[in-house]
Amino acid sequence: MLLSVLAAAIAPGLALLAYFYWKDRYDSEPLSMVLRMFVTGVLIVLPAMVLQRGLTIWLGDSPFTFSFVISAGVEELLKFFVLYHIIFNHTEFDEPYDGIVYATAVSLGFATLENVLYAFLQPTTFGTLLVRALLPVSGHALFGVFMGYSLGRAKFSKGKQVRFHLGMAVLLPLIWHGVYDLMMLTVPSSWMWVAVPFMLLLWFRGIRRVNRANAVSPFRWLKREEEIKS
Repeated sequence: MLLSVLAAAIAPGLALLAYFYWKDRYDSEPLSMVLRMFVTGVLIVLPAMVLQRGLTIWLGDSPFTFSFVISAGVEELLKFFVLYHIIFNHTEFDEPYDGIVYATAVSLGFATLENVLYAFLQPTTFGTLLVRALLPVSGHALFGVFMGYSLGRAKFSKGKQVRFHLGMAVLLPLIWHGVYDLMMLTVPSSWMWVAVPFMLLLWFRGIRRVNRANAVSPFRWLKREEEIKS
């Protein structure tokens, strides 16, 4: 029973990680690096929990403060911190889509441990885990897409555009994450018709960024030339 619950809690994060990894059409990242960032996402859960507890004591836990500062603010800033300091200047970050791969890896590592903790600390059914796979785990993946897309643009920009896109790498996922959390706190849980369109909107915008990042890969033209020659 414990193993089945653990597998159900871990599977959504790994499945989504595989999905975004395989979306890299032209120059796949080393799997070891992707898994390293996934584990890094797991490891930042503890400092996030400590910071969130301290901020809750200091600021209180009103829905808006919790959503945009304590939850989204802490989590997205920690994700950005590790991505910027570990990946941004790494030699493997050599095309815009790489930002999405590594950011979703960190986000899904974080979401997976959250899901495991929830599965073992809360009364859980298969239906509950399915809903969590469709909402918070999927949400974290898409917040990672928004962060990674902007990191990719910053990596291959110049001048003031670098700072602008780095700022967007924090701001965009923080806003979407905050809106999601606020909706979960203030909208009755029976109103799934509100959550589902919101997630569809996130997926629509996320996939557009995936396609845009792939479209500007410098390896796209190299692959096309190889196909023509062959």
